Amino acid sequence: MNRTEDIYEKIYWPKGEYIMGIDEAGRGPICGPLVVACCIMPINYQNDTIYDSKKVTPKKREELYTTIINDATYYQIEVVSNKKIDADNIYMATKKAMEKLALSYDCDVILTDAMALDIDKEVIPLIKGDTKSINIAAASILAKVTRDHIMKGYDLMYPEYGYKKHQGYYTKAHKEALIKYGSKDFYRFSFAPSNLYKKDQGK
Repeated sequence: MNRTEDIYEKIYWPKGEYIMGIDEAGRGPICGPLVVACCIMPINYQNDTIYDSKKVTPKKREELYTTIINDATYYQIEVVSNKKIDADNIYMATKKAMEKLALSYDCDVILTDAMALDIDKEVIPLIKGDTKSINIAAASILAKVTRDHIMKGYDLMYPEYGYKKHQGYYTKAHKEALIKYGSKDFYRFSFAPSNLYKKDQGK
């Protein structure tokens, strides 16, 4: 079983200090929102099944989503629209959402999944942070499940696009659907593949 290393939890928790983990889901797809989440788990919290959301099965993610919300000291989820992504670019949209969440609660240190933040707080960006911190891993699960639910909603409205399968990524099946049906108004038109099919947006 995979288990987060919790290097910084082992440093800060014994001092009674709270850690906020921040992560996102949906930077790469060509449609749908970006979802950013923050989470503060209780000091000395243990749950060996909370790990990088991409390494957890969909069924288990749903179970952990409920567990995290029930157990967390604090959490918040920010949904960033495709229009905001197009206006700011995906990097800045991600960064701004993370900074907003980082300032939403008074905690001792903030761990992010590889994103430096320009705020007056102690921020530690960790590469592959969702494998290294239970707080980041918890945030990654909240973000991933929330975005999956949104994409399932799009799939119910437009089943011919196959959003439930590809989650908005530019797969062969997604490309074929775009050629046949055109794009919708929730596409990211600043992303190169999306603007090729812009003529039918909103239909």
